[in-house]
Order: sequence, then structure tokens, then C-alpha cells
Amino acid sequence: MAVTTFFQEVLPSIFPTKDPVAIFLFLNIIIFLGVFASRKYTGKFTQPTRSGSPDLEKPSSRPGVKEKVTRKPGEWTPSTFKRPSATPYSDWDVHNTKPIPYRPFRYGPKYFITLGLRSMKWDEWIELDNHYLKYHADKRKRIEERREKCFGTAPEAMDGAIELLEELCAYLPERYPSMFEKTATGIINKVTNETFNITQRPLPEDPMATAARLVQDDLALMFERPDGEYYLLAGAILLAGFWRLSDKFGMRLSEIHTSGDVPQYREKLEKGMMNFFRRLKPEEPVLRNNYFIQVDDSLPWSHSIGPEDAETVSWNTAEKNKAIENHFFRSERQSLRRLPKSGAVVFTIRTYFEPITEIVKEPYVPGRLASAVRSWGDDVSTYKGKQKYEEVLLEYLDRKHEEQIKNGLQVEKEDKVRAYPL
Repeated sequence: MAVTTFFQEVLPSIFPTKDPVAIFLFLNIIIFLGVFASRKYTGKFTQPTRSGSPDLEKPSSRPGVKEKVTRKPGEWTPSTFKRPSATPYSDWDVHNTKPIPYRPFRYGPKYFITLGLRSMKWDEWIELDNHYLKYHADKRKRIEERREKCFGTAPEAMDGAIELLEELCAYLPERYPSMFEKTATGIINKVTNETFNITQRPLPEDPMATAARLVQDDLALMFERPDGEYYLLAGAILLAGFWRLSDKFGMRLSEIHTSGDVPQYREKLEKGMMNFFRRLKPEEPVLRNNYFIQVDDSLPWSHSIGPEDAETVSWNTAEKNKAIENHFFRSERQSLRRLPKSGAVVFTIRTYFEPITEIVKEPYVPGRLASAVRSWGDDVSTYKGKQKYEEVLLEYLDRKHEEQIKNGLQVEKEDKVRAYPL
């Protein structure tokens, strides 16, 4: 039957109206009932699923949905993934580009312990700013004076360490062309007048030490072994402040955190972190931030918790309630990505270090930081050394917050002014 005949002769006889809206609704009901009946009796009817709630255990080709790991532990087939070229940071300047003001603390009353991961854009992988020359000088001194105490590469991790160095030598000239120049054998730092040859064998120094000289970040490589666990087998931890590479080198991922008494690691973080590591793909880099209070002005090592070469270091040695001028805000921005050839998981750990007396000049910061510190539970407070500085710090933050309110600060508008985690 022709379509025109259906609309002109048959439809008016069973549905005597000329109202086009009514006809449209009637036809849609008929079509729906027909589809429903067909699927019901053929067994193909299924409940719809929400795209925002994927089953993370099932394979999926949809973007953003994690796939179940099927490879054997410790085995890695080199990926064909190639990192997209970085966009040149055209107006970047080693003397004038200021650090990004990360303020990764939330209002209380409750402190939530989470991995806090978010997606990373490739242009964000390495952040450099006008503190570069100070960081570079501190790192050079540490490499020369402490050597293998703060950097090293296990033999089985050498390929991954070299891959990381090659990645940095490719990325940095793309992102920071005013500072770095790629050469046939490596890279030139045009600001410090250093030339690095990464093709000669053996390399002039440990590849992790060379990589650390190029950036402001500390670096760590985790490798999966046949037992399914990830181990710290290469690193350059030069500006860590509170921990030593020599204490953690060769440890399993979980042991690194439990030996450092990370609060609620086993209860809330361990399973999620292990699943994340096993499923991480080269094309899916992520970021996270954390923060600490430090009561001395040393970026490389916080001597308040004891000498760096002491058998044990602890907040117990720190002087209590030092003047506010000795309080510093220490924040880490960590990126995690998997290298496509070796399969190693790379941590870049970029530390931002500023006096408390400076960051409280920023709108909303003193009030939000005071609320965050008060929200720490006993375990977090012990881990972060709160008992050594809370009286002086909180009194100062409260006073600065009140001053901001008296000067017209509208607390209720904070979300419109600066969004977490900035």
C-alpha cells in the first residue's frame, strides 16, 4: 500500500480527526507498542543503561571507560601510542612566569581521604616557572653532594629510565622552545647553557639524574613484576622535604605508603590505587595534588623533623609553635602516566613552596585553610605534624580571615572567584 493511500484513506477511517498533533501522537504510540512487542517476544528487550555509570570490570570501547586488564602480571607489550605534540608556551619566561597558585584544600568539617585523580592534558605534563633557576641549583648541589642517596636506577629499570629521559628531551623543546632546543644527540638548555647527550653509551650519568636536571619535578618510576605488584625501581628524589629515596627504593607500592604511615591507606586507598595502576593506559595521564605545612624554610629537606642522615626522622623532633614566619605551605602536584615502550608508570612530583605569610594575602585562602586544618582527623593530624604548629597557625589564619571579611570579602561568592583546587 502506498504511503499516500494510508494517510488519505485508511488513517481517517480508524482515527477520524484532522488534528496533526493528535495524529502524530497516535502513530508514535502504535510504533512504540510494536517495537515493545517485537523485543519482548524475541528476547532482545533490555533495560537502558546510564552512560555515567559504566561497569568498570567489563571491556568497553567507549571513551573514558576503563577496560578490564587481561595481560599477565609483569608482562607489557609495547604500545603504539604516540604522545601528541605539546603546544608551545609562547609567552613563557624563566624570570617572569609565576608559579600556578595551587591551593588543594577544602572546607571542613570533614576531611576526605581519596586518590583525588583528575585527567591531565598533555600540555600540563611539565610545569616550569620563574623559580626554575633556584630549583635547578638546589638539584645540582644535591646530585653532587648526596649522589646515590637521592637518585638511582635498578638494572631492570634502565630501559624505562632512558625512555623517560627521551620523552623529556622530546617534550621540553616542544612546550618551552624559548628554553630548550632539541639536538641530534639530545637537548640543550639555553638558559643554563647545558648540553646533554642521551645517545652515547654508557650514559655520562644515571638517566634519572639527567632527567631531574631538566625539570623542577622530582621523578619516580614504578615497574610491575610477575607478582602483580608495582615496585619503585628508578627515581630522582631531590627536593622531597619529608622522605628519602634510600628508604623507599625497591619497595612495593603498598609498602611505600604503609611504611610512611599514610593515613587510612589500607582501608581507603590501597585497592583503588592498585586497580588504577594495573589499568592505566599510556593515553590516559592523570593529575593529583596534596599539601603539607612545614616549619622551616628548606625546600630540599625539612630539617625540623631531624637530620637527613639520621637513622629515623619524625615530627617529634620539631620545635613546637614556632613564630608564624617559620611556617611554609608545601604543595605537591603529581602527574602519573604510563610509558608506552617499557610500561613503567612515571610519577612527576612538582613541589610548590611558599611562606604562609604570603599565601594568606590571597582572597579566601586563610579562612579555607583554617577550616581544612581543623577538619583533619587524629591520624591525618599526626601524619602532618599538626600538634607542632596548630596553635600559632590557626590563630594567625583566623585573624587574617577576619581582616579579609572586614575589608569586604564575601565568603558566599568564593566558588565564583576561585574554584578548587586552585
